[in-house]
Amino acid sequence: MPFIPHTPDDERLMLDVIGVASVEDLFDEIPPELRAGELTDIPNGMSEMALMRLMEDRARQDEVALSFIGAGAYEHHIPAAVWDLASRGEFMTAYTPFQAEASQGSLQLVYEYQTMMSRLMALPVANASVYDGASALAEAILMAIRANKKNPSRRVLIAGDAHPAYVKVCEAMVDMQGIELAQVPFAEESGRVETDALDGMGDYNALVITYPSFFGVLNDVDALTNQAHAQGALVIGVVNPIAMALLPPPGVWGDQGADIAVGEGQPLGIPLASGGPYLGFICCRQDMVRQMPGRIAGRTVDRDGAEGFTLTLQAREQHIRRAKATSNICTNQGLQVTAAAIYLSLLGDRGLRSVACRCHEGLHHLLDEVTQLDGVSCRFTGDVFHEAVLALPVPADQLAAAMAAQGVLAGYALGQDWQHLSNALLVNVTETKTEADLQRYIACFKAALLNLAGSGAC
Repeated sequence: MPFIPHTPDDERLMLDVIGVASVEDLFDEIPPELRAGELTDIPNGMSEMALMRLMEDRARQDEVALSFIGAGAYEHHIPAAVWDLASRGEFMTAYTPFQAEASQGSLQLVYEYQTMMSRLMALPVANASVYDGASALAEAILMAIRANKKNPSRRVLIAGDAHPAYVKVCEAMVDMQGIELAQVPFAEESGRVETDALDGMGDYNALVITYPSFFGVLNDVDALTNQAHAQGALVIGVVNPIAMALLPPPGVWGDQGADIAVGEGQPLGIPLASGGPYLGFICCRQDMVRQMPGRIAGRTVDRDGAEGFTLTLQAREQHIRRAKATSNICTNQGLQVTAAAIYLSLLGDRGLRSVACRCHEGLHHLLDEVTQLDGVSCRFTGDVFHEAVLALPVPADQLAAAMAAQGVLAGYALGQDWQHLSNALLVNVTETKTEADLQRYIACFKAALLNLAGSGAC
């Protein structure tokens, strides 16, 4: 979108009209100690041509032949119809529908998206939506604290196999609210969070379970859910939406089901694009709906019996009195919701399950090949979905660098988050990978191992 700057004369005219001496005077309510001060690291302005050239050069840095990274952001095939429709002007530029009577198309799309997400998670309510999977988890923790009146503990247990970035975001969002986060260790052999790991953890308000985990491992969600509920805690499931087409969804875990399900909706028709945009979703039980942040669209009929859509169960304080609100989120990821809704409607139940099966089969084909190499094995014994950890005879970051030089992103080196896993590589396969892609990965993998072994990296 073109940017038209105001000239100094324009700014002076506007300031004169409102009776203010300078732009700084507009921010006099902010205490000096809270201001950032001079931004010394911001470069000088650039011309439009120079800026476009810079962005083109930066974009080329993301170009690789093959990526097997995953780790929370996944490359799936996106049918052409998804963004052909989502890019239409009425979707691309539409803002949050404050005036429902004038936004029936947008509201119906949100309603359909929520309905599909609710079915996928086997929970009755879905929102639309929050910024990303990490902030969705943080919001779910705040929901659990508000909703679990029977347990006054402001302590939440998070599975130690959760996405490390999610954990950091949660810590940042709840730290100043007197909520304690404690991580439950995962078993070094299986890679799963076992039920006995909860013993001795003390009282807690909620338990966060991953399914699959950051390592791709499948936890025993039924046992963990039942144990948490037996101790008076709520259960928050962090899930991959593609996996839910194949695996038991949160709403059926254990005897009662999980209370809240969250995750990242990026796999649902949203491309990888240098770190964003993403799409966080939250689903929950009916009795927790008033604790849910974001927006909910409902379907109703008017007095003439005509069907219509409206925003519902949204507190006015969410816009005006943030301290009284369930969240300070005042808009949703409307464009990403649009893409996800189109993607889900195009694939349907069988199509989504087919994608999940193709991912699963491709990963195991790759694992069967690379684990035949000397010193290479699966790091964890637990069952996995579409992602797994390889134990290597060399540092994982060195192997990844060697393969990247050949145009193949080998995976995510876990040593940057878990020091004792410096020789472990998280590898992901989706339905986009052909047999030729897998064979190229295997060939580059072998060559990189031999080169590193010859250089003494082992």
